[in-house]
Amino acid sequence: MDIFEAARTNNVTALNDLLKEGQINKKDTRGSTPLILATYYNNTAAVSALLKAGADTEIQDGMGNTALMGVCFKGYTQVAQLLLENGASVHTENGNGATALTFAATFGHNDIITLLLHHGASPLKKDRFGKNPIDYALLQENATGYETMVAAAKR
Repeated sequence: MDIFEAARTNNVTALNDLLKEGQINKKDTRGSTPLILATYYNNTAAVSALLKAGADTEIQDGMGNTALMGVCFKGYTQVAQLLLENGASVHTENGNGATALTFAATFGHNDIITLLLHHGASPLKKDRFGKNPIDYALLQENATGYETMVAAAKR
């Protein structure tokens, strides 16, 4: 078993053994790190082990997305909280200028929207298409997310 499979399958025992080999921020062929994979599969135990071992939360995969962006796409609030508590930035942009808040707004994950705003995410940050997270919430007819971000923008 390699470190990527251990992260994907939430095998913390194997993961801890493999971490001793210094592979914590190693990338696979798609540019994903073990942390990105563990977060994508909502493997909280593996995410915790990787963060405890010092995994870099800001590494971007081949598409320019961070672990935080992935959980905002998927809607994993608990994992988003873990990442934010361990230094993940709400300001990192992918190649399209999208942030974690852009993903949460686009996919209607309102608990994560609130969490990201609490950590300083900007609902007014425009991507390369000229749209901000508020625009995406409106396009998706997510009234709650829209109202939450509009209120945050007024503060």
